[in-house]
Amino acid sequence: MASSFEPPSPLFSSTAETTTVSSSIADIHPDILQSHILTRLDGPTLASTACATTELHSLASQEDLWTNICLSTWPSTDMPRLRQVISSFPNGPRSFFSASFPLLTVNENPATSLVSRDRPSELISAVDIYYRHELIFSRVVETKTESGWFRCSPFRIDMLDPKDTCPTQIPHPETEDDRRKLAEEFTLSWILIDSAGRRAMNLSSHKPVSVQRHWLTGEVHARFASILVGEKGSASEFVQCGILVTCGGGSERGGMHVREVSLQVEDMDGMFMNGKDSLGILNSSFEGKKGIKGRKEEEGKKRYEEFLEMKRGRKERKLRTESTLDILCVTFGVLIFASLGLFVLFR
Repeated sequence: MASSFEPPSPLFSSTAETTTVSSSIADIHPDILQSHILTRLDGPTLASTACATTELHSLASQEDLWTNICLSTWPSTDMPRLRQVISSFPNGPRSFFSASFPLLTVNENPATSLVSRDRPSELISAVDIYYRHELIFSRVVETKTESGWFRCSPFRIDMLDPKDTCPTQIPHPETEDDRRKLAEEFTLSWILIDSAGRRAMNLSSHKPVSVQRHWLTGEVHARFASILVGEKGSASEFVQCGILVTCGGGSERGGMHVREVSLQVEDMDGMFMNGKDSLGILNSSFEGKKGIKGRKEEEGKKRYEEFLEMKRGRKERKLRTESTLDILCVTFGVLIFASLGLFVLFR
């Protein structure tokens, strides 16, 4: 008996069709973009996002977004007076962040920075210090610059009163390795603001350029620095805008206390500059090129080391010059003495 086999019918007799669904950022509702996506971005990422499309530029330029970013980056900006100053910037907190976030760079063409703007009548310092990403110090200080005392005295801004201290969880570094770790875990932001001119700049190297322990008191000195061009506009006239954080005291278990947070301007001869000269340098530095870009702590430390090398070279040249002048003076004196002796002898 003949039998025939019939294969089972396929589950789908028709040919399957693949449907391609295309989507873009424009398909996302603006409220979702603004409330759930853009609010999760940091400042540099948000600035890059604003360059993508016209719609994103509009959403990413909202003042509330940049206000929250400034507050999260620098808690000191939550001061009511400072929030008012920031709002007066050309584009509000977005302009303030653009001016304050990057490391300050040496102006490549210092002559162009000597603008005709009046020197600031008031400087506002907003300082935030972090240890292991935890805020340990945040303060705002206003400095009047029009008095004769300010202009003639050495320029110095102190964030703490002499008897005031701030407790921290920073352990006492005992070894060189401990100080090296402290330099990696310690960050500082010092934003200097010209309230009338609506200008700002960050004078900190973000991380310390040096951490040293005093051999007698045991205090730890963490130095942050920016290298600026002197008011003469000469590449050979650099100055150091140095920030010193002194920590000490406290207890071994509770950590050290921040005892000093100060800013001074030092020239290449190692002399601290007065208020008038320092204000002129800071005034021109406000006009330096700035933009939202990544911090380069290594570059800041490299500039500081180059400044120290130039400072040492300048000191050595001065010593050689003084030594040469001393030799010439001694030689000249010996010749005069010998001439007088010969004159008396053969008189």
